[in-house]
Amino acid sequence: MKTLIIAEHNQHALKAATLVTLGAAQQLGQPIDLLIAGHEISELSQDAATIAGIDRVLTWDHAMLAIPFSETLAPVIANLRSQYSHILLASSSFGKDLAPRIAALCGVNALSDVIEIISPNQYKRPIYAGNAIATVKNSASCQILTIRTSAFSAPTHEPTASLAQVHALSVELPHSPVRFVKQTLSESSRPELNSAEIIVSGGRAVGSEANFSVIYDLADKLGAAVGASRAAVDAGYIANDLQVGQTGQVVAPSLYLAVGISGAIQHLAGMKDSKVIVAINNDPEAPIFSVADYGLVADLFDAIPAMTARL
Repeated sequence: MKTLIIAEHNQHALKAATLVTLGAAQQLGQPIDLLIAGHEISELSQDAATIAGIDRVLTWDHAMLAIPFSETLAPVIANLRSQYSHILLASSSFGKDLAPRIAALCGVNALSDVIEIISPNQYKRPIYAGNAIATVKNSASCQILTIRTSAFSAPTHEPTASLAQVHALSVELPHSPVRFVKQTLSESSRPELNSAEIIVSGGRAVGSEANFSVIYDLADKLGAAVGASRAAVDAGYIANDLQVGQTGQVVAPSLYLAVGISGAIQHLAGMKDSKVIVAINNDPEAPIFSVADYGLVADLFDAIPAMTARL
């Protein structure tokens, strides 16, 4: 059998999460197809065909897929299930929305947040906010998995000598009750949170949306992404798509700076796999210090501007 990966992209390039999902799929030891659904994606599909490890690129090009919805994609993907033993998606907002719909239409359970592939039907995934790891055996004929990208690595992106076959799907657009109204994008020159090598996160102790400027200034000096705890997001200091934690994004950068973050278990679940964790907090008993590699007990409004000035 074969593995199908559902690609995430911006119509021009594959997202890093899809390449990491490819790295996970290669551990299954099966031929891999990549499905790209979008609009005007011929150049993107040709680029994808050069990636080593992909045997075939399936394309579904339609003007209505410029902003793809899971309600539209799921029926078409489910109809392909007889060709695949595994369908993989990244554990992103896109993947977490789409995977359960595909699974329901296939009559199977979706397995989320896979962090290790033991065999083609046995996996490890975190439970209880990452405090325990469950080993799960899945006997479904078509297994729907979401991959926690912080637990896997993308393969080296070296163009292959033999291009993958590009095959255009001939399917009608399913009726969907969802209608696209508008999209509001936030422009930023900073790295994406889920793929950044360095992340500077602020907590409720930052105090206000205006005060988050100290976090932004340090992040810009480091070339880092900006994140936040749920408390900071709930207080309105920062957009919710930058939340790190169990109910936000799970990250594993090379360096994670936790500024004014106490270290609630829900936040730790989203960042404790970071390679190096630096905590700055004025409370020496803050739980964040229990997972930090380096800690500084200080007022963040003294420490952060001083650090930024030295960079």
